[in-house]
Amino acid sequence: MKLNKLSGLALAVLAGAGTAVQARINGELGRRLGDGIAAATISFGVGMVILICMLPWILPGLRKVRVALRAGTLRWWQMLGGLCGAFLVATQGLTVASIGVAVFTVAVVAGQSASSLAVDRAGLAPGGAHPVTFNRGLAAILCVIAVVIAVGDRLGDARAIGLAVLPALAGIGIAWQQGMNGFVRQAADGALPATFVNFAVGTIALVVVMLFHRVPATLPTEPWLYLGGPLGIAFIAVAAAIVRRIGVLLLGLGTIAGQISGALVIDSVAPTAGRPDLLTFLGATLALVAVALATRPQRP
Repeated sequence: MKLNKLSGLALAVLAGAGTAVQARINGELGRRLGDGIAAATISFGVGMVILICMLPWILPGLRKVRVALRAGTLRWWQMLGGLCGAFLVATQGLTVASIGVAVFTVAVVAGQSASSLAVDRAGLAPGGAHPVTFNRGLAAILCVIAVVIAVGDRLGDARAIGLAVLPALAGIGIAWQQGMNGFVRQAADGALPATFVNFAVGTIALVVVMLFHRVPATLPTEPWLYLGGPLGIAFIAVAAAIVRRIGVLLLGLGTIAGQISGALVIDSVAPTAGRPDLLTFLGATLALVAVALATRPQRP
């Protein structure tokens, strides 16, 4: 495997770990507010404010995006990846406090691993279509099996399984989001403009929802509860920067490894719905094996 692909995979794992931390933060913010939609809006809003402060460095890339839109090399629907990001963050606020970071993460993995394979095969990313090799297909299947093992002790809990459906749907959207953000990154010739577009679309969508939703009367004062937005910026920027080099599936599997590892650490140190058991750790190990398998070259 080439060094640039190895470096990209390492960045994907690190970004995935940051996503697990973001889930814990936004989940706690949603619990404090009693409103997951409000927590998602605040998280995206904080990130949007940070990106607006960085506009002098982002504007040249946004101008290139406008030129690409006019020329037709970038389609308007390729700018909508932020909708999936907004939905993911909303599910964090709605479910993490009840089911825990680990269960939330493996539910996201279930959707993400399958959809990454489909997006890669269809070529819905700047790198074009990636063949479905035996190793890649088996890795995606192993990730789903890892999810079943990790949540095995909760299969009888109808409420936990019901709540897990939301992050599973969000996981399906992640692969498409990463592919679309990769197109914007390519048009802008930079990851920051793609991140700005992602946050702008997501923030607008959440604000529209909030117009028909209640607004929290008070906000918590702990600064760490508002770090979800900055972590989201880092994740989107890294994903947009490396998706062309390593493909959506490998990016997805790398972030999965980071998400599960980070979630296990978080739920072990500061659990929200019980500490992870042996089955959860076995599922996480199997997911890491799947990532290693997907990186091995093989003919379609």
